[in-house]
Order: sequence, then structure tokens, then C-alpha cells
Amino acid sequence: MKKFAPILILFLFAPLIAKAESSCTNQIAGKSRSQLEQELEACNKEIAQWQETLNNTKQLSASYARDVALLTAKINVALANIKSKNIAINNLSKDIATKQSEINVLDGRIIKGKNAIGAILRKTNDINSYSLAEAMLSDKNLSEFFVDIDTYSSTEKALEDLFAELRGVKAQTETEKIELNKKREAEAAAKAALEAAKREVEVANNQKKTLLAASQSNEKTYGQILADRQAKAAQIRATLFPLVDAGAISFGTALQYAQAASDKTNVRPALILGILQQESNLGANVGRCIITNLATGETRNVNTSYTWSNGIHPTRDLPLLRDILKNLGRDPYSTKVSCPVAGIAGYGGAMGPTQFIPSTWNLLVPKITDATGKTLPDPWSPSDAIMASAIYLRDRGAAAGTYEAERQAACRYYSGRSCSTARHIAAYGNQVMSRASNIQLTMIDPLQNL
Repeated sequence: MKKFAPILILFLFAPLIAKAESSCTNQIAGKSRSQLEQELEACNKEIAQWQETLNNTKQLSASYARDVALLTAKINVALANIKSKNIAINNLSKDIATKQSEINVLDGRIIKGKNAIGAILRKTNDINSYSLAEAMLSDKNLSEFFVDIDTYSSTEKALEDLFAELRGVKAQTETEKIELNKKREAEAAAKAALEAAKREVEVANNQKKTLLAASQSNEKTYGQILADRQAKAAQIRATLFPLVDAGAISFGTALQYAQAASDKTNVRPALILGILQQESNLGANVGRCIITNLATGETRNVNTSYTWSNGIHPTRDLPLLRDILKNLGRDPYSTKVSCPVAGIAGYGGAMGPTQFIPSTWNLLVPKITDATGKTLPDPWSPSDAIMASAIYLRDRGAAAGTYEAERQAACRYYSGRSCSTARHIAAYGNQVMSRASNIQLTMIDPLQNL
């Protein structure tokens, strides 16, 4: 068995030497926010250090030493991420508690304000109930009557002031609730990222144990290890990757298209493929439609024969769809588009693997042409559709590469709105991120670690 060279160990694990001076720890309880902020900064520095080690390690010649060092660096990147996410979650939990307390106080002010308004209105009604005759015939003298009139005037002024205050408190409450939802959304995203990092550690640790056991037992040569990886890689590449309205292509081909799109957009290939997988899953649920009336946009589900009068938006999308089909030479009565989603208001008519509606595709065409050189991109072509998906994700912030940036881009891909807008939108973003993580860990990483 080959031994690690001391110089190589010193180079690969330099971050471990510096770690003694770092304050990136798992100890959170009892620390102030400023202390936690300092630790978070230290964790981010540690992540950057280990990421640099990881990148440098990949450049070395393949060997047991290289692979163990690579996995160690990968594990430490994930562990530092776990620490940083724990700090972020802790701070967000405190912020959420503070916001909720502020909202409770504001809600109490609103209730008191409404009660005060009710009392003033009742008082005003009592004064308004006096008629002129009653005032003249009452036991009150004239001065007492005018005191009531003054009371009425001050009551009206108090009512006006209270209404103004109540409007202000309600507006402030709504603002605080919006901020609270953002904090909760950030906390949920941090927890999801934390779980993803934990899974990375688990997978990498298992791989490292297997590799160390093989190297120490001399049961397999490194060449045999590589041969096993090559065989697994061949299986991964050959695995069919389902696409909506385009059948299925091999994962190797899908990854090739996604990598080409990533090179143009800086959007992670795993996220692009996660979106495609999510859309394919949705497609399987809602069925496929064909156009039955080019004048109205009526469509029919080919699986159930159900006819949709709202199959395609008649003014926004139908004219563009007719032009797209004509220019591509596709039969408009056999080319599949998406059906409307049962129980949800809206239209179908989305095209191809990435499910763009014609009006959105039309906006993307110049960017797709610029990226691919094709003057007439085809939404049913997997390569063109994957490039369009990457461009759309990039334009919604996915190129930033952070967990939350990718998640928000996925939500906007689905709905045009942020994840915090509605639960089903957040669920879509969460599912895409889960799929992307699985694709990265179980399919892309094994291909890259040959």
C-alpha cells in the first residue's frame, strides 16, 4: 500500500493546522448575537479554505492518497457548512421569536383600539339621539346642553384620531408579518440546506471508509477500484432520464446538455437537471394534451380523452404557438403540450421538456440563439430546452450558486414569485433542491470522481 508523503499531507490539510485559531465551533448555547456573527464569519472562512483544498486536490494524479484527501476536504466543507447553518438557524429563531412578540403587542393594540372606537361610537350615538325638542324640554339648562355639544365635538375628534392610529398600527402589523414570513422562510431554507450538508457528510464518510478499508486490506488494487468506478459510471450514463413531451434520453446525454448550458450561464448542472426531473414528474401527474381547435385553443388529454376548453390562452399564447409549430414544421394536431392543472384556474399549453408557455419561450428565443447559434430553437428539442431552462434560472438569480439563491430561482421558475408567496410554491422549490442534491451526490459526483 502506498503511504502518504509528509509534504502532501501538510499541503492538503493546511486548514486543519489553522483550525486551532478558528472560532468556528458547534457551541452555540449562551453566546451573544455578536459572538455568533463572529463565529459565522470564521465558519465561512473555513469553508473557503477547505473548498480551496478540495479544488487543489482534484488536480493531483489519481491515487488512494488523492481520493482520501479529496473526501476529507469534501467532508470538512460540509461540516463547516453545518456549523454555519446552525448559527444562522439559531439567530433566525431568535429573530422570529422577537417578531412574533412585536406582532402580539401590535395585535393587542388593535383590539384595544377597536374596543375604544366601539365605546366612542356608542357615546356619539347617545348624543346624536337628542332631538331639538328633547333638548328644549329636558331638565338640563342651556349651558349643560352646550357642554354635551362640546363633548360631541371632542368625541368626534377622538374617534378621528383613533381611526388614524388604528390604520397606522394595522399597517405596521402587516409589515412585521411580512418580515416574520421572510424570517421563517429563511429558517426553513437554512434547515433544508443543513439536511443536505448532513447527507453530503454521510455519503462522503461512507465512501472514505470503503476506500480506506480497501487500501489497508490490499484486497483491491487502485486499478480495480477505478475499474469498479468506470462500470458504475457507465450504468449512470446509460440510465434513462425522463423528459416531458420528449420521451427519455440517457443521463449521460442530459448531463452533457446541462454542462453545456452551465458553461454559458454559470447555473449548476444538478439544479438544471433537478428542474427537468421535477417538471417531468409534474407532467406525469397532469397528463399530456393535443390541440383540437386551433381557433379557440381547445385541447384534449391523450390519456383520458378529457377536453379542455381552456387548453391554451387564446390571445396570449395561441397565436404564438401556431407560429412556432408552423416555423418548426410540426403537426399542430399531434404535437403535445401541457394540459391545464385540474382544480387550478389557468391554462395549459406549455411546450417540451422544460414546459415553457409560448409567450415565455418567445422572450427567451434571442438569448437561446445567442447561446447556441441556432436561429430557430426548438422547445421540444432536449438540448434547446435545457439551455432555455438554464437561461431562465440564471435570469432569476440561480447563478449566485447559494442554496437560497437556487431555491428562490426554482420557485420563480415555477410561478414567477418567491418561495414565501405560497406553500405550494415553496414546496416546488424544496422538491427541486432535494432532487438536485440527489442528482449531484448519486449521479454527477460518481462521474466526476473517476
